[in-house]
Amino acid sequence: MRFFTACIFLPAMVALGVLAGWDRVRGEGQVWRAVCIGLVAGLVAAVAYDVFRLPFVFAKEWGIAGVVPPMKLFKVFPRFGAMILGQPLEQTEYSLATQIIGWAYHFSNGAAFGVMYLALIGDGRRRHWLWAVLFAVGLELGMLFTPYTSVFNISVTPRFVIVTVAAHAIFGVGLGWAVRWLSPMECKPWFKTVR
Repeated sequence: MRFFTACIFLPAMVALGVLAGWDRVRGEGQVWRAVCIGLVAGLVAAVAYDVFRLPFVFAKEWGIAGVVPPMKLFKVFPRFGAMILGQPLEQTEYSLATQIIGWAYHFSNGAAFGVMYLALIGDGRRRHWLWAVLFAVGLELGMLFTPYTSVFNISVTPRFVIVTVAAHAIFGVGLGWAVRWLSPMECKPWFKTVR
């Protein structure tokens, strides 16, 4: 993960930013627009995804454990940070830097999925938001067939599958609605363009 982040993920983000910026300055602006909309919609979807999971994460603290099963759905985020920093995966207490990097990686995934979704569907005004739900649930189902759960020591129970599939469906709803809402807007740069 450390190698991936430093040598693939970050350079790919920079390359995408340069490509989008070049398209905004010298091209037709379609790539710029898709990247802007995808990033914002992906972040909105990631927030919706995490808000949906809050009652499960804090069921005991909020006194709703009799209604909502307590689940450690956020436990992977500091582990992402540990992997990126080259630290041991399992720690008794993760540093603040490890937590921040793990959560930043999580939100960058949401933003990247937003860009990927727009790359798949093209113009967000021409597709129904349910395509985003299908996309998000497909990502989750695909992940369940990877070593992800065993690497992070996650028990794949029916409850876990139902909750995570539902959370990804919420991500899809957030992504689809945000793309539909943002697509008619003009995506203006923060700098002046000279043509």
